[in-house]
Amino acid sequence: MPFARRRSFEWLLRTRTLPLGQRTVIMGILNITPDSFSDGGHFYTPQAAPDRAVAQALHMLKEGADILDIGGESTRPDAAPLSPDEEQTRILPAIEAILKAQPTAILSVDTFHASTARLAIEAGAEIVNDVSGHLWDSAMSATCADLGCGAILMHTRGRPGEWSTLPALAPDQVVPLVLSELKARLEAAVAAGIPYNKIVLDPGLGFGKRLDENYPLLAHLDQFQELNQPILIGASRKGFLGHTLAERPNLAALHAEISPAQARLHATTAANVAAIFAGAHILRVHDVRPAVEAAAITDRILTEG
Repeated sequence: MPFARRRSFEWLLRTRTLPLGQRTVIMGILNITPDSFSDGGHFYTPQAAPDRAVAQALHMLKEGADILDIGGESTRPDAAPLSPDEEQTRILPAIEAILKAQPTAILSVDTFHASTARLAIEAGAEIVNDVSGHLWDSAMSATCADLGCGAILMHTRGRPGEWSTLPALAPDQVVPLVLSELKARLEAAVAAGIPYNKIVLDPGLGFGKRLDENYPLLAHLDQFQELNQPILIGASRKGFLGHTLAERPNLAALHAEISPAQARLHATTAANVAAIFAGAHILRVHDVRPAVEAAAITDRILTEG
């Protein structure tokens, strides 16, 4: 069985270097929000007390997460916009508390606000993960360059409130569009002063790609190697997986009995394995242990490829 040969990189973060390509790196998702699509409210309290967030962070690290990605604003389609001040109130106490409990943890901040990115990095985070690829805040690229942090540039097509009205994409349009636009975001970030060896790229599953429009990205992920950057994939619990399962009569009734988070676990694992075989370096996931175990087996198979 032919696999995409995964290239190796040294990802330069704020204070350390993380090897990518020798094995799959697992990024655990920690949403400190009341309204994220699958775990809103689980690790959030209005008083911003970080106890639950810290407990979940330590749990994910124990299960094998290499990075924790901390977000304070939901980007689901109908989410209310959040001010940077409110976002910071949610995430900064958690970052400080997690690093107090586990000083060696590698933390990423999931934000598209440059002011939040700065404060989070100054609080000890190593990476800025921007779902807009630095499009929604014109100061983000310069801020990341100044901070010297790792940067994840994700592709998105429009803003969440626009996704339902975007024109449909034909299957053969998806990969060329995302490749072209992600390349443009990479070049803009480098022009702003962020070195190539600090950047990871994410095709942005679900972000402006509706349902089956996501499958060409997974099927042809190997084409993203032409950008010569590490690749992150975030398929975890995404709606397009649930949509496919719901189309199978023998699965639909089963899935109606359990929550979307539980119903999409095995589908997420399938997508993650496919992504690794196609060259993904990092998986961004809600369920850490299943991803760690699936990646261990997939990585071992790749050594024989």
